[in-house]
Amino acid sequence: MILFRTLKELSTKRLTADQRNFAEISSHLYKYCWHIWQSDLQTISHGFSIITQSYNSNGKEQHHDDLYLTCERWLFCLKIICQLVISGFQSDAKCIQEIRPVKEVSPVLLNAAQSFLPYYTSLQNRHPKFWEFIKRACTKLMKVLVAIQQRHPYSFGDICVLQPVLNFCLNKITDPEPDILSFEQFLIKCMVMAKSVFECKEYKPSVTGRVMDENGVTLEQMKKNISNAVAGVLTRLLPNERIVLLCNVLIRRYFVLTTSDLEEWYENPEVFHHEQDMVQWTEKLRPCAEALYIVLFENHSQLLAPIVVSILQEAMNGCPTSTTEITPGLLLKDAAYGAAAYVYYELSNYLSFRDWFNGALSLELSNDHPNMRIIHRKVALILGQWVSEIKDDTKRAVYCALIRLLQDKDLSVGLAACRSLCLHVEDANFSERDFSDLLPVCWGSCFKLVKEVQEFDSKVQVLNLISVLLGHVNEVIPYASNLTQFFQMVWEESSGESLLRIQLLIALRNFVIALGYQSPSCYSMLLPILQKGIDINGPDELNLLEDSMLLWEATLSHAPAMVPQLLAYFPCLLEILERNFDHLQVAVDIIEDYIILGGREFLSMHASSVAKLLDLIVGNVNDRELLSILPIIDILILCFPMEVPPLISSTLQKLVVICLSGDDGDPSKTAVKASSASIIARILVMNTNYLAQLTSEPSLSSVLQQTGVAIEDNILLSLVDVWLDKVDNVSLPHKKAFGLALSIILTLRLPQVLDKLDQILSVCTSVILGGTDDLTEEESSGDNMSYGRSHDEDLLPSKELRRRQIKVSDPINRLSLENSVRDNLQTCAALHGESFNSAIAKIHPAAFAQLKQALKMP
Repeated sequence: MILFRTLKELSTKRLTADQRNFAEISSHLYKYCWHIWQSDLQTISHGFSIITQSYNSNGKEQHHDDLYLTCERWLFCLKIICQLVISGFQSDAKCIQEIRPVKEVSPVLLNAAQSFLPYYTSLQNRHPKFWEFIKRACTKLMKVLVAIQQRHPYSFGDICVLQPVLNFCLNKITDPEPDILSFEQFLIKCMVMAKSVFECKEYKPSVTGRVMDENGVTLEQMKKNISNAVAGVLTRLLPNERIVLLCNVLIRRYFVLTTSDLEEWYENPEVFHHEQDMVQWTEKLRPCAEALYIVLFENHSQLLAPIVVSILQEAMNGCPTSTTEITPGLLLKDAAYGAAAYVYYELSNYLSFRDWFNGALSLELSNDHPNMRIIHRKVALILGQWVSEIKDDTKRAVYCALIRLLQDKDLSVGLAACRSLCLHVEDANFSERDFSDLLPVCWGSCFKLVKEVQEFDSKVQVLNLISVLLGHVNEVIPYASNLTQFFQMVWEESSGESLLRIQLLIALRNFVIALGYQSPSCYSMLLPILQKGIDINGPDELNLLEDSMLLWEATLSHAPAMVPQLLAYFPCLLEILERNFDHLQVAVDIIEDYIILGGREFLSMHASSVAKLLDLIVGNVNDRELLSILPIIDILILCFPMEVPPLISSTLQKLVVICLSGDDGDPSKTAVKASSASIIARILVMNTNYLAQLTSEPSLSSVLQQTGVAIEDNILLSLVDVWLDKVDNVSLPHKKAFGLALSIILTLRLPQVLDKLDQILSVCTSVILGGTDDLTEEESSGDNMSYGRSHDEDLLPSKELRRRQIKVSDPINRLSLENSVRDNLQTCAALHGESFNSAIAKIHPAAFAQLKQALKMP
């Protein structure tokens, strides 16, 4: 046991050195453990033989205790061998090398399972302890074989391994001994093995050509050769008759509801629904058979489609739509409906959905006998699975049918309809026109269903439908009051159920988006929920925070005006980011929402939090994340050019450091540097005195020294070099900011300005001549965005409208670069006199001609 647990832990390590160590461990332990396992297998087989021959075991209790201990050790050895073969070798799908233990171990494991199975019956009543061991052993043996096949498909694909294993599994599925039929876990493992082989991509014959390699056979060619060989084995193992037989057996035997299934259903419809449709397919026999059937059908659709259609026709003919008794015919129809539902994509070529729906399915829905719940549930499944095949002339009838099924007294039927409705509403061809008048009944049915169901999964499923409806239908406002009450009730009743609350938060976000600028009508319910979700000290914040932040952003971006409660939540954002930057992108959107929506009131109340937050982010995140926050700093300065720069001086110092540091040709660093330089340029244009103060502060020089940035002249002139260098790395609005900043530099009483005069005027000329003023661009984009919208919608205080208004009123858009350069050139000439004239004279005549053209000089 200790050895197994140690190996299990070591096998999880993923570093190359650790995997090499494990491979070495495997080479030392494999033979030893394999020998013990084989020896114990002989002991166990001999012991079971003696037990079954003589049931007079009174004098042999001690021997049985020893035998049981051997059984336990054998199971541990089996698990160890599995670990060694699985993790002790690189997957042969990657290395294309034969894993010898696979061929040595697999046939013996299969023989062990075959030798143990007869004892499943003989030990059941007399020796329950050993009977339990037999169940564990047979199931574990098949599980190990599946694991080996999935890890080393090529070695397992050898004819001496794959053929006997798959043959055994298929025989047990199609023709099991009567006693084995009750051994469901073993049958499930046989189906899992068959499914794993059928869908194994390494066993698919390659249809691609190959590039010839003079040096020998390539790895790809080796893979292709093995795949083709295994495909040949499978073809011989699976003639058409056997494939058809397997398909028939799966539908007619394993899909058919049993007496115990029906008892479980009637006892608890909810639990039955989730066990059959939402449970892991490897845990229950029918879902496992369905999964195997789907893979089998995908591999042999041309062969099996007519077979499935014929079974469906046979079942429908043998059980009229008026049937009310639970007969074998009714149960076969249920099974056939399931088979047809799962493979709609191929059957649509053989079966007209319109004819099927009008001729049978809709008639069966009109039969309200309680026993018809069996068929109704499958009809609900079909209507969801076949969504892509339902044409416009049938959509309305199908929507009505699903709404009716959603109201069914049987919760299993209602939940099946709930899931199918989701598929329809999410479908790209969903017809809201055909569905809109059904909405009141649909909302009411959802509210009623949530109250009736008890299972957590059921509530999540219904809430998901409500969320999907909110995201896809326009007519939400008439039902806002009822939805608000509903969400309040679900929140109060879901304490401690994180997954349900997550689904609720998603639905609330869709609700807020659907309400748009009427969302304040639900604030009495929404804001207390939001406050709990963004509280990092809350009991469930780990699970709810991400979706709560998305809800927070949606609430802000769809709010017509800031309200005191929302304004008061902002410090929570600082607390969230002080812990980590996991949710930085949505946090950036939230900050922008507060700036645009809250305006001066927001800044006056939370100035210190804003400063702390920006200082926390800048310098502590990667370049990609930094690029997301820089536009927020830019818009903050745009809105409050006099108040904000002194407030965020520490952050601005970091941006200056970024500007004056090298970028090593890294595109992301170049982008960060250019964006940072644009922000500094904006400050120079909008608050010139502050930038002069910032660049002359000793603390900035100290920071630059600490980061190893060497400054030859003063800091401001070094920034000029950055603007000159990075002008081609920014968009048109930022180019203009660079141009305006450079034109202001012309007014400095520094002789070094004349050294850069040629470059400064060259940049300003190219910006003036290089494109239309950005104000025109903003206005035209605003006009384009308003096409197709009503006048009332344009008047709404939308986030986009506010953002456009801010951009349009941007002084950098309104200032004339042409006038600025012309005026500041005159100032520069007055300051420097003859030196200015000498510098101008050095400008190339062609460049000077362009300058005169740009400035409209004669």
